Amino acid sequence: MSFHRRQFLKFAGAAVAAPAIVRNAFGQTPQVTLKLHHFLPPVSNGHSRLLVPWAKKVEAESRHRIRVDLYPSMQLGGTPAQLYDQARDGVADIVLTLPGLTPGRFPRIEVFELPFIADRRGAPNARAVQDFYEANLRDEFNEVHPICVCAHDAGLVHANKQIKTLHDMKGLKLRAPTRLAGEALRALGANAVAMPIPQVAEALAQKVLDGCVIPWEVVPAVKVHELLKFHTDIGSSPTLYTATILLAMNKSKYQSLPADLKKVIDDNSGQYAAGIAGKMWDDQAVVVEELVRKRGNTVTVLDKDEAARWDKATHPVTETWLKQTKDKGLNGEKLIADAKASLAKYANA
Repeated sequence: MSFHRRQFLKFAGAAVAAPAIVRNAFGQTPQVTLKLHHFLPPVSNGHSRLLVPWAKKVEAESRHRIRVDLYPSMQLGGTPAQLYDQARDGVADIVLTLPGLTPGRFPRIEVFELPFIADRRGAPNARAVQDFYEANLRDEFNEVHPICVCAHDAGLVHANKQIKTLHDMKGLKLRAPTRLAGEALRALGANAVAMPIPQVAEALAQKVLDGCVIPWEVVPAVKVHELLKFHTDIGSSPTLYTATILLAMNKSKYQSLPADLKKVIDDNSGQYAAGIAGKMWDDQAVVVEELVRKRGNTVTVLDKDEAARWDKATHPVTETWLKQTKDKGLNGEKLIADAKASLAKYANA
């Protein structure tokens, strides 16, 4: 291989892994640089409206002694399911991941992913999961330093046909975001297909899927509103599903920070981070739903009686989960009661 070709490949590889935030090269040299890795595309609201503002705030409050470089779309390598271990092992300094990407590994937090547990709004869900973490999940995530543990707003069913009743779900191939969401879809008569979100657009375009289950906020990033014309909203709380989310830092990296920089991270963690995440989801839900309606797509909202039928149909999913948690030595009934208490606490968030 020629020298010039080697140099070209070197620089091309560097460009692929370049962070999503580009700064003035002549600015202040940071004391600490943190690599934040995640699976969302850079056009997603989660990246542009949550992680980028969070990173900029951390930098500003540290007087630019901290620099946060964002690597979306798995630019540092690996798969979404490996993100937690990347934070644990120091491959990345911070990751945004879904505990549900590794089914069964984090059994306590799954309680919020059970059907018809979560609120339809992001703010109560995000704050409730953070609250629940502080009481129940510290041991579950003790290999990393959690910055925020939260959950998004209601997931909707997006499909290539209108879904107005439980019967309409029969036989549909739908992308499921979590293990329990998949079990709920099967209980509703659909065929659940586990698939990372970056693969959904192509699967819809190739007719591999008949639809997917995601919140409004994710829709534009994967062009669901362009590939599908029908959207079904449960229309009430509790809702069909949510997915839990973890923003976590490598424990050694956090512990290596001087006290004043730890405080910057701490000030932008916990309920503060959960609050801004929940607000982003709720704000974008309104924007995206309006975009979808203006496009001429059909949005169906289930009435209370129909939503109750869906709820009843998914009861076996919760019953099976309770048995599984008991087999693991966990008190599933208490976890559900605690989750519901946290959701009620933040119902007006």
